[in-house]
Amino acid sequence: QVQLVESGGGLVQPGGSLRLSCAVSGVIISDVNMGWYRQAPGKQREFIATITRGGVRNYADSVKGRFTISRDNAKNTVYLQMNSLKPEDTAVYYCNLQPALISYWGQGTQVTVSP
Repeated sequence: QVQLVESGGGLVQPGGSLRLSCAVSGVIISDVNMGWYRQAPGKQREFIATITRGGVRNYADSVKGRFTISRDNAKNTVYLQMNSLKPEDTAVYYCNLQPALISYWGQGTQVTVSP
């Protein structure tokens, strides 16, 4: 059974940083493409970053240059380093495969960027 558990969210001031973690069980992350997604209040969930099986990273334009996706194969964990955070980054953040599978969505972790 595949399980993805996100953590690391919180309240941060504009310009601050957070690192999100996604602990994965039931699938080996180096065998699949992994992604981070987010859903802001009143908006649809959107893709923001992916790391492929081969380690290639891609980002949505809205986060490019500020966010970095990485993975630790030994821990089977995917990370999202978020720098220069803006109020518009406020959302619930999720990890999943890329493309995402409906049955793999977890609870997500809330990120709030506010003075």
